[in-house]
Amino acid sequence: MRILAILILSVFLFACHQKESVILERKSANDTIAETPLKDDLYKPADTACSSENKPEDYIRSLQWYQAKTEKEIAKNTPEQNDKIYEEYLEIRNKYIHCLSSQLGDVLDNYVNYYNPENEQLQLPESVRKLSNELKKGSLEFREVGEGYTEIWSEPDHYYSIFGNKVTPDYNLYILQLSKESEKLYSADAGLAISWKELGERTVFWENFIKKYPDSFLISRAKELYHNYLYDYLFGMDNTPTYEHSDGTIYSENREEFNRIIKKYPNSDVAKKSKELMNLFDAKIPEEEIRKRINIDRKY
Repeated sequence: MRILAILILSVFLFACHQKESVILERKSANDTIAETPLKDDLYKPADTACSSENKPEDYIRSLQWYQAKTEKEIAKNTPEQNDKIYEEYLEIRNKYIHCLSSQLGDVLDNYVNYYNPENEQLQLPESVRKLSNELKKGSLEFREVGEGYTEIWSEPDHYYSIFGNKVTPDYNLYILQLSKESEKLYSADAGLAISWKELGERTVFWENFIKKYPDSFLISRAKELYHNYLYDYLFGMDNTPTYEHSDGTIYSENREEFNRIIKKYPNSDVAKKSKELMNLFDAKIPEEEIRKRINIDRKY
């Protein structure tokens, strides 16, 4: 009987010990789950001052963190407050992109070599393909910009997807237009990469923006875009000029485009400058004199 009692007591104690272990394990697991949000709240994004100690994934996670933070803030702000948030977000994001570009310099330098001219497709190594997928998590992409160069750009609709209709009207229009313009490469290899018609429409857009929002905080940027587009529209680029340098003859496709813009927007400054340019070239005025009279500078 004594031996039986000892056996029963041993089984009882062992069962209690097992139950206590299970409870402790569950408690430990629950504590870990409870700590997860706390760790996320305490997450510290990478410094915007580039450091070799940070990896690309550190910058990408920081971009994700700032996007989530920004989306929460603008949901409760006024449009005027969100204008400032946009400026801050743009600055931070550009700094991180700069850091990523510096770290991935070798990849950017070699990116052009991954293009296969036979099938006209990119054939990325597995490591670069994975890197491209990682960049997408931060709404980034590799963008070939001509002359063998590749850069890291934000996806075209990134900023508007966050700030669209949450900022003041001038900012909303500005961000929307930039998202459209960044869908295509503007120029490459010292030549225009979009059509003359599209360039004409862009130029008129920025002229109208300046007239509509003369007191906007964005006015200096809008004017720079306008003047650069107008200069290219009238004179072209090194590899896509609007006229024959040898005799000053305006190319037929450019003359047709100038006449189109004059007919569609007769009261615009773009139309007036286009008409003036054609008259000066037709009068055989020297090219240098024409540039002085048109009086438009391009800020490179």
